Amino acid sequence: MREYDDKSYNKDEYSRLCERQAASEDIFRGRILHLKDDTVILPNGKSASRELIRHIGAVCVIPVTEDGMVYVERQYRYPIDRVITEIPAGKLDSEDEDILEAAKRELREETGLSADEWTCLGLFFPAAAYCDETITMYMARGLHEGAQELDPDEFLDVKKVPLSTLVEEVMNGSITDAKTQCAVLKAARLLKL
Repeated sequence: MREYDDKSYNKDEYSRLCERQAASEDIFRGRILHLKDDTVILPNGKSASRELIRHIGAVCVIPVTEDGMVYVERQYRYPIDRVITEIPAGKLDSEDEDILEAAKRELREETGLSADEWTCLGLFFPAAAYCDETITMYMARGLHEGAQELDPDEFLDVKKVPLSTLVEEVMNGSITDAKTQCAVLKAARLLKL
């Protein structure tokens, strides 16, 4: 399991809230997701069941041009049966894959872009109540256009939108994708928009 670089978290300080694993059973092992049924010991000494998903982790990239435009994608998502606006993203290929290299790969594959400057915007847990997935966010600047290298099962439209418009769309609910919301707002704050 990947360690999380959260310098503000002190596990000892919160030990009175922590649960301890007593048993773990694999329910399903998939290509991306692994479903487990764990028995935990609660802080009060009683036991409880926790169904959880183990995930290898992912990256996302907000590519921002010098004039404040952002490359975004329109992509169909089967679980919600709709096309949504997202920033380039993808899962890690392995647990030990370098996260920045994964971000560079995803940006290149989905948009054809490469970048001179990479800023880590941190990571977040998209569904911490039942999944250990982390998504590490990056902002890419100094962009260079190239050819897309889409996977055979990947279909998406790429367009440029002003960062200020994306902020408005996050705030009015038009952009519903969590990683896109988070990265857009962080990039806007960092760029003093």
